[in-house]
Amino acid sequence: MTWHEWSEAEYVDCLEAERRGYAWVMRQHGGVPPEEAMEAALECYPYEPPDAPYRGLVFHDNSWHWAMRAIHGDRYAADHPELAHPSAEYLALP
Repeated sequence: MTWHEWSEAEYVDCLEAERRGYAWVMRQHGGVPPEEAMEAALECYPYEPPDAPYRGLVFHDNSWHWAMRAIHGDRYAADHPELAHPSAEYLALP
């Protein structure tokens, strides 16, 4: 199934999960307070209506990647190889 074949419920579930993951990374690795972390997640993962072109394209990389880029920059994986892959704690998030 590709991103454009998702039902509305599947899209919203994915959106909410990625927001939670992004906010978690911002708190745990960026030291961002919870409210600011969720605001950043909402900004990174805005709701897109069903007819939006490329709806859900942000999902091509997980929230770990996008949050690490926000915290450490585009070269985070080269500059911080220990952060190139999601942690076990991140992967255990619901």
